Amino acid sequence: MDKDLENLTELAKEKLEENKKYFQRLKRRTPKRLDLLMQELHDKEFEKTDCLTCGNCCKTTSPIFTEKDIERISKHLKMKVRDFVSQYLERDIDDFMVLKSSPCTFLDERDNSCFIYKVRPKACAEYPHTNRKKFAKISDLTIKNTEVCPATYRIVEELKKRLPLGGSTKR
Repeated sequence: MDKDLENLTELAKEKLEENKKYFQRLKRRTPKRLDLLMQELHDKEFEKTDCLTCGNCCKTTSPIFTEKDIERISKHLKMKVRDFVSQYLERDIDDFMVLKSSPCTFLDERDNSCFIYKVRPKACAEYPHTNRKKFAKISDLTIKNTEVCPATYRIVEELKKRLPLGGSTKR
């Protein structure tokens, strides 16, 4: 199990205001090299992080399912799209299709593997989005993910060390 997972909610809440201020400054003065730095930090973190030892994202949150995701997964499960939607999904308050329940229906909790890994939603394949282009534009999502994903928490903390933006950032 990931050592930071045990206290992750507390750690993320302690850093919440600091992270909000940091990302506000980052949006105002986005360095040209930010995406390259994020790719480096992401790659370095995931060289030592095995998501199967954690699985917290699958246990606590739902990805957004796009129409393409729904069609692909329905086909894989040999289900009609409407039956898949009816059985597994619902619209959230932002009008996105998400899972009706958590942990994820497709999570094998014995080993944190995914029953539909090869056809999983795009949002799962890209999670935790720390290597996405135009990273500065997803700061709210990143801050939220620091509460769910220990790797995201560590990446953000390393980002603040490697790219100080002035102002007071406690360490």
